[in-house]
Amino acid sequence: QVQLVESGGGLVQPGGSLRLSCAASGLTLAYYAIGWFRQAPGKEREGVSCISVRDESTYYADSVKGRFTISRDNAKNTVYLQMNSLKPEDTAVYYCAAYPKGGSKYEYWGQGTQVTVSS
Repeated sequence: QVQLVESGGGLVQPGGSLRLSCAASGLTLAYYAIGWFRQAPGKEREGVSCISVRDESTYYADSVKGRFTISRDNAKNTVYLQMNSLKPEDTAVYYCAAYPKGGSKYEYWGQGTQVTVSS
């Protein structure tokens, strides 16, 4: 059974940092592009960052560029999202998703982890 499990969310003050993890079971993340998405209350889900299969390219939404960093540790079958200089507008449920090489969509999704940025 394929599972993606996010962790690392929580409550942090503005300007603080969190590192989200996306751990996989039942699939090898090294063979997938991985995306991080977020959804705030009353808003549509938006793409935050993604990393290609061979780590040759990464993408960041303009709203997080320079503050967030995506990376993967294939030995741990885990992808990370380091979030620095957090702002209240970063508050959302964060999801990771796996996109198979040659595929046409993100096939597997985690259950999400809540990030709240507030003083």
